[in-house]
Amino acid sequence: MPTTERRGNVASTADDSSVVQTMIRQSGQFATLPALAMKIIEIAEDPRSTWDDLHQVIAIDPAYGVRLLKLVNSPYYGLPRPIGTLHEALALLGFRAVKNVAISTSLGKLFRGGRIRATFDARDLWTHSIAVATAAQLLSRSTNVSPDEAFLAGLVHDLGILVELQAQVASFASMMDRLQTDDTLTFRCAENMTWQTTHEALGLAVCETWRFPAHLCLTAGFHHRPWELAAADQMLPALVHVADVLAARQRLGYSRTVETLDLSPETLCLADLNEQAVLDVEAALPNAVDEACQILAES
Repeated sequence: MPTTERRGNVASTADDSSVVQTMIRQSGQFATLPALAMKIIEIAEDPRSTWDDLHQVIAIDPAYGVRLLKLVNSPYYGLPRPIGTLHEALALLGFRAVKNVAISTSLGKLFRGGRIRATFDARDLWTHSIAVATAAQLLSRSTNVSPDEAFLAGLVHDLGILVELQAQVASFASMMDRLQTDDTLTFRCAENMTWQTTHEALGLAVCETWRFPAHLCLTAGFHHRPWELAAADQMLPALVHVADVLAARQRLGYSRTVETLDLSPETLCLADLNEQAVLDVEAALPNAVDEACQILAES
């Protein structure tokens, strides 16, 4: 569990493009999102696409269709009757939700690296990512941010950590040891000491490699410092920043990356949130995460 505040400034080398690109290359197949997910994202982002276009792609992978049916019949949607066909599921979910399932299904498989040290298991990072996604989704209902986009932004916010793990597992394990012996050290400062970059810079780069929309790339790249972005780009990263803190407060998954458990009025303002909305989401979060984990259990 993180302390209220940790020391350590992130050096300017955190955005060194040569280091980032080297580590992206070293991460190998991880840096390639499955072809099915890429095609679904392409269709979902194209305003000319039709339901038939989406159905034809999803029909290639029956297991993916099963995942969609599982989602649409989950308590999250609370429909009065079971949905039994892919056409019905697509119509009810919408393009954005289908895109989210494509990405979450692909991501879940990437977080199965197992335990690296006693203090780190990639599956715990997946639980934390689900928790942040769920918190962001719940928080978004008090804002103008789409709940589906908020969920996806939370899900991808720590992708850069997986790049580190895939690219240089021995160095990653050494960094975990350093963090274990110094509870005042921030995760990003430890990253800079190890690689001269951070999971934010790596996350932004891999999201760009996967051709994610700009707002998702910026969330991965600035969720610890949304105030450094242009005003028009701050809200979603700030929302995920708040969600990150709430997940850490509730001890949901691996949250050593979170540098503070406090939320300033200025940060809440960037996310267009008030304190009561945050408290309400925090109280509801553990049960909501349990439901989300069940929905994504086969990811």
